Amino acid sequence: MYPMAPLVRTVLNTAARVAPGPAGRLAFHLFVRPLGRARPKPQERDLFAAARTGRLQVRGKDVVTYAWGDGRRPVLLVHGWSSRASRLTAFAEALLERGYSPVAFDAPGHGESPGRASNIVEYREIIRQLHERHGDFDAVVAHSFGVLAALFALRDGVRATRFVGIGGVGSFDLLIKGFQAGLGVDDRVLRCMRDHVERRLVPGEPGIWDRFGADRDSGELTARILLFHDEGDDMVPLVHSRRLARAHGDRARLVVTQGLGHRRILRDPEVVGEAVDFLAAPAGEPAAGEPVAAR
Repeated sequence: MYPMAPLVRTVLNTAARVAPGPAGRLAFHLFVRPLGRARPKPQERDLFAAARTGRLQVRGKDVVTYAWGDGRRPVLLVHGWSSRASRLTAFAEALLERGYSPVAFDAPGHGESPGRASNIVEYREIIRQLHERHGDFDAVVAHSFGVLAALFALRDGVRATRFVGIGGVGSFDLLIKGFQAGLGVDDRVLRCMRDHVERRLVPGEPGIWDRFGADRDSGELTARILLFHDEGDDMVPLVHSRRLARAHGDRARLVVTQGLGHRRILRDPEVVGEAVDFLAAPAGEPAAGEPVAAR
């Protein structure tokens, strides 16, 4: 539930009828604002203190970046919404042990990056810049909203051989419906927000709204995909990863876990180990197409 949802609902529903432009802008600002700023956990601090930190800019916003290793075999780590790069510490440590060079960032309004908001277009631009800086990625590992954003970038020119998604938002339609339900706004408000995105945020890319969903246009992606999702995830329903797995067919495999939720799954040794094994498997070894697994 969003703070002051009844008042916001009334304002948006009314404005969408009489002032669609401001209504779309307000709805978008609510949609892209993180619900708080996550702080680092004690077990994450040593690794990030040892990182090579950098900076880049996206749409006038500063972004803090992190890198480890010797630069060979880069693997991009993409955090979720209202989260931070350090939540993927267990994956970064395991990748370093196997000779990879993890790369990560805190999106605007997240972690150590300044600002108050971000969005999927900014995530895509950050990932593009890191791709230019580090070259093609051996793999991308993403969590939650980061799955949606990373797959958007991978369908739009960023190259990686393999992809691991954990507790991923896969359907932009389902994400929007969750936002709509949380505020109780009508469909007119969503149309106003879509118009704002396509006319104001990315005016040079008509129809971009329809390209956000990772469960669409699966033919544009060549990377092999391994998905993990807990059946009791209270943040992102399992249906998101099921739709992703179906959309990508034989290139994708979904592992359904139990008792790990949306956050503990990032620290689970079995999940981390299986993910890194998948990344390290020889190119000719089957890594997808198996039936959905549960444990």
